Amino acid sequence: MHSRRKQLQWMLAAPLLLKVPLEPNSKATLGETSSNRFKLSLNAYSFNGPLTRKEITLPEVISFCRELNLEAIDLTGYYLPGYPALPKDEELFEIKNLIHRSGLSVSGTGIRNDFGSPDPAQRAKEVEFVKSWIDVAAKLGAPVIRIYSAKKLTEGYTWNQMADWVIEAFRECVAYGKSKGVIVAMQNHNDFILTAAHVLYFVVRLDPKWFGLVVDTGNFQQHDPYEEIAKVAPYAVNWQIKELVTIKGVNQPMDLEKLMRVIVASPYAGYLPTETLSPGNPKEILPPFLQKVRAAVSAALPTH
Repeated sequence: MHSRRKQLQWMLAAPLLLKVPLEPNSKATLGETSSNRFKLSLNAYSFNGPLTRKEITLPEVISFCRELNLEAIDLTGYYLPGYPALPKDEELFEIKNLIHRSGLSVSGTGIRNDFGSPDPAQRAKEVEFVKSWIDVAAKLGAPVIRIYSAKKLTEGYTWNQMADWVIEAFRECVAYGKSKGVIVAMQNHNDFILTAAHVLYFVVRLDPKWFGLVVDTGNFQQHDPYEEIAKVAPYAVNWQIKELVTIKGVNQPMDLEKLMRVIVASPYAGYLPTETLSPGNPKEILPPFLQKVRAAVSAALPTH
């Protein structure tokens, strides 16, 4: 009964979402850049507080993305029914159907994992967890699944020792991702992965076609973040465009034009998921930030 009630809620929500009126001139403001090389997406984590407090529903977040003429949504796995348990297929397919009918694509998804345990058996459990969510990503139509490396450096081990066993776990996940048509991407999360050098240690050791980086633009905090981003941009398979950057321990607004020049100079083409973390109402915070991102992309692209 509970499952059927959930399904009915999704079915009732879908027609309403498709009738959301657009603001005058909103498409010109937020909907397009001068190139189809990049498409803007929204990371659902921008609504983390309201979603976890059940102040907003996932259908409402999808509706919001449509109102702003975004091309896609990054449907973080935390907000799918039952996480960390796997969602039922019927629930997952209702979400997928709603996203498509709202004119959106899924730019990616992500989960929480930790390959940092010295215990091989524990790492094997984490590998199986990631594999199970690769299956979810494939069913959802997500081209990329975002995973972590390790939460921290484990006492008594060197960084390289840990990195090698994390890479072993990644290698198994990447092979499985390949079999399902899903790219496995590591996020630099200012945890075990702190610098561009750390990222490069991974990317040269894993399948470059089915492994890559989700560049978290706010989490290179050890050195000049723009220089670090430029070093790893060639290996990006997805992004997290954030409001803030940390320089010498101080948070400051992201220089979006500078960031976009780095991205445009790289070989990357595809979705640019945005993520805002500021306190307050995401529906008020996101529109002006997305306008700035659109303007920065347009300014960075060649005009010919």
